[in-house]
Amino acid sequence: MDFDLPEEARALQQMCRDFTEREIRPYAAQWSETEHVPTGTYRKMGELGLMGMLVAERYGGSDAGFVTYVAAMEEIGRGDQSLASGWNAHSTIASLPLATFGTEEQKRRWLAPLASGTHLGAFGLTEPTAGSDARGIRTRATRADGGWLINGTKMFITNAGTDMSLGVTLLAVTGDGADGKRFGTFFVPDATAGYEKGRRLRKLGWHACDTRELVFTDCWVPDDHLIGDDGNGLKQFMQVLDPGRISVAALALSLASAALEMAVRHAGEREQFGRKVGDFQAVGHKLADMATEVEAARALVYRAAWLADSGRPYAQAAAMAKLYASEAANRCARDAVQIHGGYGYIRESEISRFYADAKILEIGEGTNEVQRNVIARTLGRQAAGRT
Repeated sequence: MDFDLPEEARALQQMCRDFTEREIRPYAAQWSETEHVPTGTYRKMGELGLMGMLVAERYGGSDAGFVTYVAAMEEIGRGDQSLASGWNAHSTIASLPLATFGTEEQKRRWLAPLASGTHLGAFGLTEPTAGSDARGIRTRATRADGGWLINGTKMFITNAGTDMSLGVTLLAVTGDGADGKRFGTFFVPDATAGYEKGRRLRKLGWHACDTRELVFTDCWVPDDHLIGDDGNGLKQFMQVLDPGRISVAALALSLASAALEMAVRHAGEREQFGRKVGDFQAVGHKLADMATEVEAARALVYRAAWLADSGRPYAQAAAMAKLYASEAANRCARDAVQIHGGYGYIRESEISRFYADAKILEIGEGTNEVQRNVIARTLGRQAAGRT
């Protein structure tokens, strides 16, 4: 069993490490403090081929695969979680519906600019009254004049309001039948009449990431803006959610790793009672636990990525990776702040920013309660298959 990254993945990871040290880490604190979305940095990432890593080359992507993408996320996320979270949303749930279910014309029209990095993508699922309960969405798309009339509100949507946003891919109810609601997936370009963006939301963390409410009032789009088949929208969304969970797990891994790195550095520099803080057993044990958690999370995340690249079932592995890595990230961030002491509670400290960013990892891309439900259901099916 070989745990080494492939040579091309190691090379790209090193490139991302160098890029992070040069273009992200020096500016991340200022971005957070001023709530600036660094779209210029996204464009530079596009020039490096990082904005379409999961998209086929013929549409402007690099088709690098999940293992290489996770390796890249480890480095980008260590520099700034806000920027990495926007990249995560763009690369997975915003791009993959088009990549997986879009027509050739849709891919060339919308996927290509997303994959090349000239534009950012957004995905609209969550609503004021529906989050984990995806079937509970109320946004509706009704057939009208050779197209669809969309009405509803989306909430907590990432990347929709930047100066490089292309539009939003959204899930809407398209009808009601004997078996319940039908759903469709639609692409709504920026500047479409009836599509309005609410104010940018102020969050506990991810201050440099664009998050806002979107409102659709008699928003008409032509038939060719329907992605995939009418009636399969929810199924399509669930299919691209698993890659999104791998991506969020990788984001969490990067945070846990960064927190450990900061804690080790501080413990080796700070002195109390005439000794380095790291020489005290209580601190050393915290560092040991953090390091173990990081390695356990890394194993789960890369296993899920490897299964996805191998074409094998990976829904359970993705849920496990997201569940464990996000909770490990929160524990590591908490312990890193404790090791920093008072310095860790000052907003100018790097660890305070990562601590504020950690909590959302247990909520986004399906709460951890939902991940436990997913894992439990797959265990039940596996047990039934053995009988």
